[in-house]
Amino acid sequence: MCMKESLTIGKLANASDVSVETIRFYERKGILKQPKKQGAFRYYPLDYITRIRFIKRSQELGFTLKETKDLLDLKIKNQSKCSDVLSKTEEKIQEIKKKISDLNKMKKSLEGLANCCVDRDQPLSDCPILDCFMPPKDK
Repeated sequence: MCMKESLTIGKLANASDVSVETIRFYERKGILKQPKKQGAFRYYPLDYITRIRFIKRSQELGFTLKETKDLLDLKIKNQSKCSDVLSKTEEKIQEIKKKISDLNKMKKSLEGLANCCVDRDQPLSDCPILDCFMPPKDK
């Protein structure tokens, strides 16, 4: 690999808007391949900038690193189709809908707890909200 077509880890991190530790983390997780040393340094291909930006964007969209690696692997495979990516995207949409539903249920429960508090100056030992966190007493 020609050094003009490659970057040291620090320059790659800077160009990709991530830290050197982020790149090392991606290498440990197998989502980036660590190049062999050439002399005292490792030189990373320029296309790693795009790859790292893809990884960061997929994380912003809720994909895990494993899911992101699967997406990147699909891109490499010649037999992959757009429907393969669409399928993974639809799965993520369903997962997010479930999380939103669960969060809405949690919010509703917490709002109910908050409505139990009628006297903000009540001693903590008599707090009805904290009482809800305690297991029921055996009779």
